[in-house]
Amino acid sequence: MRGFYIGRFQPYHNGHHTVVEEIATEVDELVLGIGSAGDSHTDHDPFTAGERIMMITRAVREFERANDLVTYVVPIEDLNRNSVWVSHVQSMSPTFDVAYSNNPLVIQLFEEAGIEVRQSKMFDRERLEGSDIREAMIEGDAWRERVPDAVVETIEEVHGVQRIRTVAKDDVVERWEAGDDE
Repeated sequence: MRGFYIGRFQPYHNGHHTVVEEIATEVDELVLGIGSAGDSHTDHDPFTAGERIMMITRAVREFERANDLVTYVVPIEDLNRNSVWVSHVQSMSPTFDVAYSNNPLVIQLFEEAGIEVRQSKMFDRERLEGSDIREAMIEGDAWRERVPDAVVETIEEVHGVQRIRTVAKDDVVERWEAGDDE
């Protein structure tokens, strides 16, 4: 059975990782849809689709080995037309049998399209919220322990902390050099 799990993954964090670990026990293959794939370089969506593909692909390797799971990471650009959103997702993704989501609108849209939807538990939601992790990056607070090690490596590789700090500013005060990330 093939499942589908969508998120913005800005960044992919330990909450997402735990959900994927749970889903991996239920399916043979998993499609991870990167929502809002066309958005990047803002404080709300700092990472590109390609960077999020790297984060997820690297992080889920452990589940692929441990659960003999096959994963596909696909970018899904925003459509902004809810009535045809599911068919848009299906056109951008390998076929799937079940969708996983806790988002009420996503659940409703998949169910209206006749697709089974399973909800998963939220894990440590008060700490593992993408907006809080991005804010911690901006403020210089602890964030690394909230994401898988592979995601830390990817964020450091693309100078993601410096990027989010830069795009969160109203005015540029200083110019950063590659390697200045904390």
